[in-house]
Amino acid sequence: MNNEKKINVGLVQINNNYSGQSYLPYSIGLLEAYVKANSKNPELYNFLLPVHLRIPPDNAVNMLQFGDIIGFSVYVWNINISLEIARRLKERSPNVLIVFGGPQVPNHAEEFLRMHKYIDLAVHGEGEIAFLQILENYTSKDWSKVFSSSYINNDQKYIMNPNSPRMENLGKELSPYLNDTFLPLMNANPDEHWLAIWETNRGCPYSCSYCDWGSATQSKVKKFDLERVIDEVDWFAKNKIEFVFCADANFGMLERDFEIASKVAESKKNFGYPRTISVQNAKNATEKAYKVQKLLADSKLNTAITISFQSTDEKTLENIKRSNIKLDSFRELQRRFTRDKIPTYTDIIIGLPGETYDSYANGVASVIEGGQHNRIFFMNLSILPNAEMGNPEYQKKFGMEIVENGVVYIRGSINQANDEFAETQQLVIANNTLSREDWVRARTFAWLCNFLHFNKVLQIPLLVLNKHYNCGFRELIELFCEGDHSGYPMIQEVKSFFIEKAKAIQNGDHEFCPAPQWLSVYWPVDEFLFIKFSTESKFNEFYDEAENRIIKYLVENNKNPSKDLIHEAVTLNKVLLKQPFQTNDIYFNSNYNLWDFYTSILNGEDSEILSENQTYLIDKTSKSWDSWEKWCREVVWYCSKSGAYLYNVSEREKFESTEFKLAGHH
Repeated sequence: MNNEKKINVGLVQINNNYSGQSYLPYSIGLLEAYVKANSKNPELYNFLLPVHLRIPPDNAVNMLQFGDIIGFSVYVWNINISLEIARRLKERSPNVLIVFGGPQVPNHAEEFLRMHKYIDLAVHGEGEIAFLQILENYTSKDWSKVFSSSYINNDQKYIMNPNSPRMENLGKELSPYLNDTFLPLMNANPDEHWLAIWETNRGCPYSCSYCDWGSATQSKVKKFDLERVIDEVDWFAKNKIEFVFCADANFGMLERDFEIASKVAESKKNFGYPRTISVQNAKNATEKAYKVQKLLADSKLNTAITISFQSTDEKTLENIKRSNIKLDSFRELQRRFTRDKIPTYTDIIIGLPGETYDSYANGVASVIEGGQHNRIFFMNLSILPNAEMGNPEYQKKFGMEIVENGVVYIRGSINQANDEFAETQQLVIANNTLSREDWVRARTFAWLCNFLHFNKVLQIPLLVLNKHYNCGFRELIELFCEGDHSGYPMIQEVKSFFIEKAKAIQNGDHEFCPAPQWLSVYWPVDEFLFIKFSTESKFNEFYDEAENRIIKYLVENNKNPSKDLIHEAVTLNKVLLKQPFQTNDIYFNSNYNLWDFYTSILNGEDSEILSENQTYLIDKTSKSWDSWEKWCREVVWYCSKSGAYLYNVSEREKFESTEFKLAGHH
């Protein structure tokens, strides 16, 4: 064996850098760890330093040029640059073996391989077993023995080999963390702040049509060895990993997940790490799932709990194979977490097959009226190649209109996105139940929900209108996005901005708004406008228009409005909105119990408006911001998930402050 020439193995998993932090390349780390643990001759393979960041292709080629076998792990955020690196590598070294795996490799890869002739092998599904077989057959070049792979043979015939059996042994010897796979990379980058991807199980019992998770793992959930999982938590603490992304499809589904969550909470308490863990929560609400999510929230490991409706329309849920996930379970979770004062957020997808504008708007309104006042994340529907929705027949059945857009990341760096090999995605911008025009309406409706309600611009008066005047949330949001607003220039500006951005996305524009002047990142569209209105001092005029529009609406609908109450609700919201350069706390004198009413609603309690004199102290100085940059980062960005856009309020009697009195009040 000592006389055999070593085989140089290069691995590429390009991730984005987030504010100076990078993910350890977990997928390719698994491949290397598996080879080390299962190869008959592990010393035969020399692993080069992996390419883990988006760097110029020629730089990557220089790092990999002495490799005999180069494996790429690809997904939507790195496929184009990975292809370019592979192309240039093959051009420089024609004998190098190029292997592509990962979710972006199509399950049926003939067209993919013929289009990219420099790729020698495609690997499908779990990659560990196949990759070791590739290494073991490298000398003979007999790929017929490689499970879960496809290739074009010497006769130009497409060959697809049988899938490998699912991995059964998921013990600690296969962990790239515990067997020091990442040590050379970490030593080579001593100043890097690392993020970690973590699995405690693999698989998903659901088969949602828009998702490639279930199809990629053939559904059955396989548990990792518990000792491995526990020891990895200790590794995260030892290596001061602040953020861990748990890649389980349904964390909280298994009985042992509470024990695992307890270990992470204990580690944070004793060692300070990890500080945060992001999990994909179990799809159906059970007592197990509730206990796990509550523990993570109580330990401040997770700032908000995900409740993933995706849609509330039964026909739509049937079309996307989520009808086995009970909406009542989500609603019960919402009630319980609201009662426990634990923030939640809800995922809803725009453009799902079967959804109409009416079903969509009504569904969003029902989620808010069911108690979701913290955040809804409205996601545009994108097509993944190995999801059922990626099938052309599925797309034809539902009349899905698809456009290619550049991939940029929410609050991701503008500079990082603008390279020559920018990534793209396939977005659904209409279907046979949601026309292009109605998609624009739905997208605008979603942004206005965020801007007005979840960014807290008008949340207090909206809840007064909903609870006190019995106005539905759909009609309240549509008050600002439907109909004629020619007499309200600020409201018209908000509406027009969202409509034009939605149309631009339909024509291939990015999903988010670039802002070189505000941290040089891509902002969510509603947050971009929130910052714009703040920096351009437009909110005072906007609030005046909103108050007039609300009163006009109530009069037109015979709601017998109290102009005094509406004025106070709008004004209280205005003075509570966090803004920079504030130097004084203020007293707010009110004729109503507005703050108590508002906070009771947020806590899921019944409440009513009472006429009673109240004086509220609004604390604007305990935490203040002396620049737009700090405010953008610490308020608009960091508070987004928790929705903490309003100042704290107390009822202290004596405090050095500026007194704020409403016009007409004494």
